[in-house]
Amino acid sequence: MKNINYDMLASELDAIKIDTLGKVGQQDADYIRSVVRKQRVCEWSGRILLMLGFIQPLLWVAGVLLLALAKILDNMEIGHNVMHGQYDWMNDKQLNSQHYEWDIACDGQSWHRVHNFEHHTYTNIIGKDRDFGYGLLRLSDDFKWRFKNVWQFFTYINLSVLFQWGVSYHELAAERVFIGKKKENREGLVSHSTLKQRFFSKGARQLIKDYVIFPLLAGPLFLWVLAGNLVANLIRNLWTSTIIFCGHFTEETQTFKQEDCVNETQGQWYYRQVLGSSNIKGSHWFHVLTGHLSCQIEHHLFPDMPSSRYQEVAPQVQAVLQKHGIDYHTGGFFRQYTSVLKRIIKYSFK
Repeated sequence: MKNINYDMLASELDAIKIDTLGKVGQQDADYIRSVVRKQRVCEWSGRILLMLGFIQPLLWVAGVLLLALAKILDNMEIGHNVMHGQYDWMNDKQLNSQHYEWDIACDGQSWHRVHNFEHHTYTNIIGKDRDFGYGLLRLSDDFKWRFKNVWQFFTYINLSVLFQWGVSYHELAAERVFIGKKKENREGLVSHSTLKQRFFSKGARQLIKDYVIFPLLAGPLFLWVLAGNLVANLIRNLWTSTIIFCGHFTEETQTFKQEDCVNETQGQWYYRQVLGSSNIKGSHWFHVLTGHLSCQIEHHLFPDMPSSRYQEVAPQVQAVLQKHGIDYHTGGFFRQYTSVLKRIIKYSFK
């Protein structure tokens, strides 16, 4: 790793974390509860408008957009952050990381294991972080080129369209539950039977809710509601996929070898989190809609800090990194997304 005073880096970033967490309180509780209320209003307003589409098609369009907004808020600003334990201090069971279950096909407990633990502990360490490329995309020279990589741009498009299902299946694919030979020296924390049971149970619950129960409740408007739910889920999938890729897979983000991270200090861990992340510039509401994953650097540094605090600490983090000569990857949405696409295409070929 680079010749940096890692102890000083850790001390300065720890100070930012301690100071910010010391401010966390009623303001943060009010904020997340306000987002939850807005999410619920959007959801039920959207579902009602879907059934009024026969009066005016624009009402159906408005319903789709409101329902998609509700699903994005549930997935990003509420679900993802609550399950990181950012609001456990509130002692509110509905906002507790161990009890919350979000409105996507991925089982919450699987997300805890693969994302919260593996990804955030071993960020971009090849062979340890299974989120890097999701086992589908070649995004660095750390992976041997295979002929299937030629069409990986289309694989990426398919993954984005079906993103909630890709995330849901991610752990089962990595553990070779259905297809492939299990990798040596990899012992799963959960039995294959449990993984399958939770995968099918959560997936079926989502399918029945969105494509059977709500359409049936609409009676003769069955198809209007079914189509609305389908489009809302598609919008949510495309948005979440795009934001996550912009935070993890721009051309600037780096990968690491396992041997380089042995006996890693806190400062070295911080350093790796920064170089494995990219931020996206935007307005306040843009940050909210990304679940503040537009501040991916800050999220990787402080995953259990309430997300609404990331904009506050970002300038402080950037100043510390600049002092130590560490790159702070950030840019506008279109710049970052273009960078992602370039990386996907670049590693499609040898």
